[in-house]
Amino acid sequence: MAKLINGKEISDKVVKEVGEELQKKKEEHPGFNACLAIVQVGNRSDSNVYIRNKLKKAADIGMGTRMVNLSQEITQPELEAEIDKLNNDPEVDGIIVQLPLDCVNKIDADAVIDRISHEKDVDGLTRENAGRLMRGELDRTIFPCTPYGCLHLVQEATGDKNFVQGKRVVVLGRSKIVGSPAAALFLWHNGTTTICHSKTQNLPEVCRSADILVVAIGKAKFVKGDWVKPGAVVIDCGINVEELEGGKRKLYGDVDFDTAKEVASHITPVPGGVGPMTVAMLIKNTYLQAVERRLGAKNGSL
Repeated sequence: MAKLINGKEISDKVVKEVGEELQKKKEEHPGFNACLAIVQVGNRSDSNVYIRNKLKKAADIGMGTRMVNLSQEITQPELEAEIDKLNNDPEVDGIIVQLPLDCVNKIDADAVIDRISHEKDVDGLTRENAGRLMRGELDRTIFPCTPYGCLHLVQEATGDKNFVQGKRVVVLGRSKIVGSPAAALFLWHNGTTTICHSKTQNLPEVCRSADILVVAIGKAKFVKGDWVKPGAVVIDCGINVEELEGGKRKLYGDVDFDTAKEVASHITPVPGGVGPMTVAMLIKNTYLQAVERRLGAKNGSL
């Protein structure tokens, strides 16, 4: 029976550590703070929930926040101009654009993300950060939050910062936000990494080769227990919603949890696994960028 990886507990620990370091820096450098700016286009209810959570986590540790709400009618040039304002604001250390955009006009979301300056891209999604990660330039890269959270969960669950080294890592999914950057991050932490996708042959067999299995494929209960190597660490990034009677909803991961937990050594639940880590790593990235931008220091003691 697998040990449950408690993402809520581990994420709270990350945020607490960031908060403690932030307070120390404020004491050492009067006037110092870190500030996260969130840009939202439109008013999607699901986005509102995610945004409130991010703002609350930041505010709880004394981090500054900036909320930029924009109309559904905004155009591409107008949205890019808003990003430019934040890029040029010395009080803003991190910028994220809440996706998907809720807009009546056609907008190139990739171009909007790319407008964010490299040193304020705390989601790690610009082409510049993505390229640096793929090249292994880890000391010059802001790690994307969900893959960063996955790596941290593996390290915390096993109690070994170097656990990935030499391990066989299989990532299901090649998305720009999770799958591809997760594969690169585990690769440059010295894992032997395979990316699987819809055209991969003998998928169950490939999965069974993994010491660490990261699943981000967007299909509920897709990975079965007999796809998992005995003793593997399973990280489930999936969020699949089933609508129930009475307006209730149930969340499922991409892994068939009930069968996989019988085989794996460690496994993340859904919810309560990877999800909380995404917010925690966003808070951590924002703090680290504030230290680097404002104080010219790397790593901020974390």
